[in-house]
Order: sequence, then C-alpha cells, then structure tokens
Amino acid sequence: MKSARLNDALVVITGASSGIGRCAAHEFARHGARLVLASRDREALACVVDECERLGAYALAVPTDVTRNEAMEKLAEQAAAFGNGRIDIWVNNAGVGAVGSFEATPLAAHEQVVQTDLLGYLRGAYVVMPYFKAQSSGVLINTLSLGSWVAQPYAAAYSAAKYGLRGLTEALRGELASWPDIHVCDLYPAVMDTPGFRDGGNFTGHELSPPPPRYDPRRVAEAMVKMALNPRPSRTVGSAATLLRLGHFLVPGFAQISALLVGRAIRRGQPAQRSTGNLFQPPSGERRIEGGWRTQSTARPVPVLLACTAAALLLGWGLRRLRKSSG
Repeated sequence: MKSARLNDALVVITGASSGIGRCAAHEFARHGARLVLASRDREALACVVDECERLGAYALAVPTDVTRNEAMEKLAEQAAAFGNGRIDIWVNNAGVGAVGSFEATPLAAHEQVVQTDLLGYLRGAYVVMPYFKAQSSGVLINTLSLGSWVAQPYAAAYSAAKYGLRGLTEALRGELASWPDIHVCDLYPAVMDTPGFRDGGNFTGHELSPPPPRYDPRRVAEAMVKMALNPRPSRTVGSAATLLRLGHFLVPGFAQISALLVGRAIRRGQPAQRSTGNLFQPPSGERRIEGGWRTQSTARPVPVLLACTAAALLLGWGLRRLRKSSG
C-alpha cells in the first residue's frame, strides 16, 4: 500500500544493485517514492530501475563509487535535479567486506573496506546535509550492522568501520539538535541472506558461508520504510542481533570466544583461492537480492555462539536476582 508521505518523495539509495539495497529500492517503489539508485555496477542498476518502474515508480540510475568525493557530489546534484531541488531521504547502504586474519588480509583491502563502509557513509552525509538544511527537513538512514556492537574477528577493518559509524551518527545528531526535522537513523541488521559473503574479499583460503540464523533482507527494507515514515534513532532487525549484543555486554571474553568459534568454522570450509572479490570492482556473479543461504540451513541447529550467549544471559540474570534477594 502506498503512503501519501512517501509519494513522490526523493529517495537516494547507495549499494542498490543487490542485496538489501535492491530490495529497499523495491520497497520504496511500492510506496510511490521517486528513486535515485547508486552503485558501481551500471548494468545491474539498469535492471533495478526497470524493476522499480514496473512497480510504478520513477527511478534514475547514477553509477557511483562511494569512495570518490566527486562521484558522491555528482550523485547528490543529479538526485536534487531529479527531485526538483529536493532530497527527502538518503540511504547510506553500500558496503563491502574482507574476511581473513588481520595480517593475512592485504593492507589495501583493509583500507578499501574503511573507505567504503565508513568514509562512504561520511561522504553521503556530507553531500546531502546542505539540501536537508536548505529545506529544513530530511531523513538520513544508515545501514550499520550487528558488527557495530559486536566486533567481528577475522574482519577487523569491517569492525573498525562499523564501530566508527556509531560515532559518526551520534556526532551528527548532536550537531543537528537545533534542526528537529532532520533525522539521522541507524539500522542494525543481524546476518541477512544476501550475496555479500559470496561477493566479498576472502583471504582465508577456505569457502565462506554466513553463520545462521540468516534472515530475509526484505525485513531490513521494510524497516527502512518505517524509519522514513516515523524516524527514530535506531532499530534492530533480527532477534539474534539483540541477543548477541547483550551477550557482548554481559559475557567476559566474548570476543575471544567468538574468535575461537569463527576460526573453527572457517577452517571447516572447503579449500578456496584467496580473492579480493568486490573490493575494487563490481563482482562477476549474478546481482540479486538473496544469497540462497537460508535454503541451505533450514535444518541446522541454533549456532553454538548464540546458545552460549543465551546461557550466559540466563546465568547473569540469575546471579543478579540472587544478589538482590540476598541484599
């Protein structure tokens, strides 16, 4: 069902060629938004524009590399022109990853992850903020991650970037205190079933697969639309994200436990060549929303890390109750 408040609103989405960004484009299209879609993959963007137009939306593809200042400035200029001078919603969503031990991952790969996942978001905020202030309104939505709260061993640069985004968004909110109708919103998805693990840099020497539970990325797209309609500082998508965040806060040595389990899971994977994946160029695989991981894991038990976290939370709750009763 279309929303009157989103009908013809100008929405920019980076990383729109696959995964969360692609299904977000579809979701905003269903609500009648006017879309400007950005990614490095020109051919895939053209397909997404066609999909959105079939849903009744006006859409424009702007091939963009979020690691380049001039490309992001051009994106904002073209978006404003397409929106008759306005940009109502900007979704920072483009992201890459590099999995491997810290020293086995090339420094250039670490740098590219930070350039995309942290500085790419900073560039997006930087180029759109003048438009928001000129019109005294706007919604900036940042796709963060469970990794913004729980460090990801064997993905150090990704963790650094996602932790840094929390600082960026909180600083922006502070500066925007006198602008009540400009909102900075953070989304914290759990592990989503997207092609990200297939497409990302892999320096482990083994095939990778995302840890279960894996959620439908359309849940994130729906959360983005809800935030656009009713802005709030943050929203978590997927109960596993909340559980692991609590576990990280309450369980001593959580990062060490996680590293042991992740390292063991990586070593169980089939041998594979090291690859930079989509770090420096668009991937060669099919561009789509889903990665196909959920169909492979429907019969799997709850991951050990989640089970340990749940047990630790129950233990912590019990100890607190016991201390209160004895006090």
